[in-house]
This record gives sequence, structure tokens and C-alpha cells, in this order.
Amino acid sequence: MLNSGNIIYLGAKPINRIVDISNLKRSADKVMRLDRMGSMHQSRLSFLRQFLRRASKQNWKFNRDLFEIDARGLGTALYRLSTPLRDYTLVCFSHDLPDEMRSDRVIASAWDATFTLYDGRPSVDDIKRLNQHVPYQEEGRLTQNELCLSRANRSVRLWDYVLNRLAEGKQPNLDRIKDVGYLMRTTAVYGSGKFGTADRRVVENREEANSPFQLEMMTVYLIRTFVMDLIEHLAEMKNPERAVKLDGAIRRSFGVGNSTGLGMAPFLINHPRLIHNWFEAKENAIATVKNVKDATQTEISKFKELVTRLKPHLKAWQSEHPVQIRKNLILKRDIGKLEVKLENFSFNLNYPWKLLCDWSEVELSTEGQEMLNSLILEPYGHLIDTFGDEMSCDETKLFPINGDMTIADVKSTIEKYYGWALAIDWSDPNCDARAWYTSEEKLEPRLGERYEMPELNEYEQALQPGRDIARAYKDLCGLETNTTMADFLNTYPKHRHIMRRCLTCGELPFSEIRDNTIDSSMLPIDMLRAKLSFFGACHFDPRSDRWVRINMFKGAPFPDELSSGSNPENWIWAP
Repeated sequence: MLNSGNIIYLGAKPINRIVDISNLKRSADKVMRLDRMGSMHQSRLSFLRQFLRRASKQNWKFNRDLFEIDARGLGTALYRLSTPLRDYTLVCFSHDLPDEMRSDRVIASAWDATFTLYDGRPSVDDIKRLNQHVPYQEEGRLTQNELCLSRANRSVRLWDYVLNRLAEGKQPNLDRIKDVGYLMRTTAVYGSGKFGTADRRVVENREEANSPFQLEMMTVYLIRTFVMDLIEHLAEMKNPERAVKLDGAIRRSFGVGNSTGLGMAPFLINHPRLIHNWFEAKENAIATVKNVKDATQTEISKFKELVTRLKPHLKAWQSEHPVQIRKNLILKRDIGKLEVKLENFSFNLNYPWKLLCDWSEVELSTEGQEMLNSLILEPYGHLIDTFGDEMSCDETKLFPINGDMTIADVKSTIEKYYGWALAIDWSDPNCDARAWYTSEEKLEPRLGERYEMPELNEYEQALQPGRDIARAYKDLCGLETNTTMADFLNTYPKHRHIMRRCLTCGELPFSEIRDNTIDSSMLPIDMLRAKLSFFGACHFDPRSDRWVRINMFKGAPFPDELSSGSNPENWIWAP
């Protein structure tokens, strides 16, 4: 499948059949609103789903090359995935961390486990070198042979319980597991050149790294396997005579937790072309399914079977945050409405998926609509999975500003693509209430209250494109319409960054969050959830309006199960 704008070419060659789906695609004005972005769910195009499909289809081989860890949990392990062309090795360092040192904060200096994804098979000297650096994370030094850097902490609520149960020869209770859903959670997974890891350009032409964040997904997937092996190993060391392994189904019910804070939010603003590709691929997929005229019985049955999983999936979604509690209650109501609708819904009608989505726009909340949009994709991998190949982009390509453009043309572009920003009253203090800045201590993004901390104006980052474009437009209006862009920027050089953004991204409709990112009521967790849904996260658990815990790979088959033929798709929306 190839994609060219709103025309989708189906089949092995573009000449087979051309389908125009432009009238079925949702507009960016609808999709790129923070309340909708903060209601998105994982889908077939999520990056961890793409990773698992590729690993299964290509029959990647898995090996545990080393596991030398003592009864205290100290030691080293190596986990290798072999693709048809190359090897990748997760190098794991396990530590004996006192409880008082365990923290999810970015400023932490010690963790229960630290990791790096090595490009190939590390030598003994490589492991010695990495052991001197990886446990120190940002303070260590990595090379171009290391592709990702990560660390993880044990779940205090669950680790000791599961360890003791296994050591006693008993399986853990599933009701205890569902309250947390993971034994360890990562506090960072770094890649793409950060802290010395290999730059994106080193791997961008590799098939297994073509889609975004594939090596980060590989890292988290192998961490999950290591965590399961570690707790079984420690249980056996604690009680060799009675200890048991985790039951397979219980083992799969564990994912990898993650704590994600404000550091992730600016990504959606700083990478407009990449974000456009993510959202457009998903919207093209949704529109393609809406364009299915006649659903087969197999496709209908698959969809209905997934609907039966929604209530158990939601029941396992634990959160103490009032925003998420309210969303889950609304989603529970929406699931009930969907079940009632399906009792009398005729899939024999033309374009049944479009009819169902149209119904949801009237009857369901934004949360329910987005869950349905993900669900209808599931039976149609043969139509939509290749959209995943279109979600990357070359962000190093520069687009020069056309200095000959007239002010009239520039204003017309702004009015067309940024009308939402011009409609905001930026003189209202509530609309200009926050300021994004970078902390001096950790060089991490922060969000401050502008009128409580006036000094932030001096350090403010360019993470409010709506306000900046409105300011530029106001200055444009003060000039003659035949004035050139070159003359405008010569007079107002402060607007160069937003003019470049406007003129290079204006025709990429999904490149911009069409909401005020510095409003007093803005919730950063909406941005976090949008990005994490593309990663493939489930069970979002906000801990405040600025950071969230998630679960990844919960229910997914393990590497040995994938290589023995387990379905890489059927685990999703698992009870």
C-alpha cells in the first residue's frame, strides 16, 4: 500500500485500484485538540505492535547468552535478538538497591536495574566497559555501539509479594497483580544520540528500525523478559526446594511500567513533521476501514470478540487521579452503549464501520469514540498495517524561508492553517498563564506559572506556537500587503522561528496541536497520553496533571513464544 495525500493505492502495485478516502478523513481541527489527544488508545499502528509483528513475521531468534546474578540480585545478564541481518543484545546490570534510594525522579542516581541495547554481540571487554558506565546512566559515557540506555525500579507494592509466593511454591493472586500490572517500571528509555548513544542516522536505513522508536520498543520488550527471569531466579535462590516458575498466563499478565513526566510533552511540539506523519497514518487507516463497503463475517466476529474484552480491560485499569477516574466511568458507560448498539446493528448495510463511527460521534464521549476508532482497525491488518512504514521522516532536511513571498500570501497561509490561534484572546492572562522552560539542574523541560514567576519570560522556550503565530500576524497586519517576507523578517527577526514553522508545516495539517499549550487550564497529561498511545501504552494512570504511569507489553507473548508461533496480535485488549 502506498499513500499519496488522500489517495490510497491498494494492492501490490498502484495501478490495481485507487481509492479516494479524503471525504472520510477527520479534519485536523477535530483530531488535534488536546481533549481528544488525551483520550487516545493504542492501535495496530502503535510502535510496539509494529515491533511484535515484524519480529513474528521474520521469525527473529531469541537467546539468553548470559545470566550471572546472585541471591541478592547482583550481576549481569545478556539477552540477544537476531534478525535476518544482524544481532541486538540487551546488556542488563542488576543491583541491590536499598529501599530508601528507590525513586522515579529523573534526578535519581541509583536504580534496581540498568540497561543498554548493544548493536551486535558485546565482547567481554565491552561488558567490562559498559559495567563502568551504564549503572551511572547520564553520568556514564556510551559509544556508537550502544543504541539505547535505560533503567528500571521494582514495584514496591508487588515485587516482594510475587517473590515470596513463588519461593513458597505458589502462584501469585491475579487480583493482586491487576492493581499494578508490572514488577518493574522504567524511568527513562533514551536513544537517538542522547548521552552518547548512536545517532538515528546510524540505524535509520535498517528495516527493523524504519518505523519510529523500534529499538526503544525492543529494549523495553527485552527488559520485560529479564524482569520475569530475575524474579523466578531470586525465588529459586531463596527456596531451591519449593520454588516454582510463574504460570504462563500469569507471566504474560505482567507488562513493563513506565513513569513519564513533562520531559516527553514538548516532543509533540518540537517534531511537527514527524507528528504529522504519525497522526496522518492513523487517520488514513481509520478512513480506509470506514471505506470498507462489505464487512466479512470473519471481520465482524473479530471485532465483536474484541468488544467482549473491553469491560475486563477497563476493570484492570486502576487510577486514583480524579481526571482518569471520571474518564473511566464515562468509558464504562460508553462500552455499555456500544454493546447495546451491536445487539441491533446490521453489518449487512453498506459501509458499516462508517455508520458505527458516525453513531459514536453522537452517542459516545471522546474517550469512547477514540477507543472505537482503534477497535475497528483490528480486523484489517491486510489493509492498514503498511501505513506504519510511513510514520518516520527525515527531520534533518531544512526548508529555506521564501523571502520573496508577499505579506498578503503569508497572512493568507496563517488564516488558513492557524485560524484557531487567531481566535484566542491572548490579552487574557489565563490564555498566557504558563511558560515552558528548561531546568538548569537536569536540563529537563518544566512548566511554570508566568505571573507568579516573572523571571520565566527570560528563559521561555518556543513551545507555544499559537501565541507566537498570533504575535507575528499582528505585526504582519501593520505592513503593506506587497511587503516581502525578507523585509518583514529584517524588521522583526524575532518572528523568524515561527515563520519557518508556519511556512514549512502549514500544509501538514496534523503537525500542529490546535490548542493553547500555555493556557491556565491546559493539562500536560493530554500530550503525554497522545504520544504514549502511539507507543502502544495501555492503562494510563496520571499521578498529577504533569506525569503519568503506564503499562507496556502487558499480555504480549514473550520472545520464546513468538518464535514458537504465538499470535503477535491476539493479546491486545486482554482481560
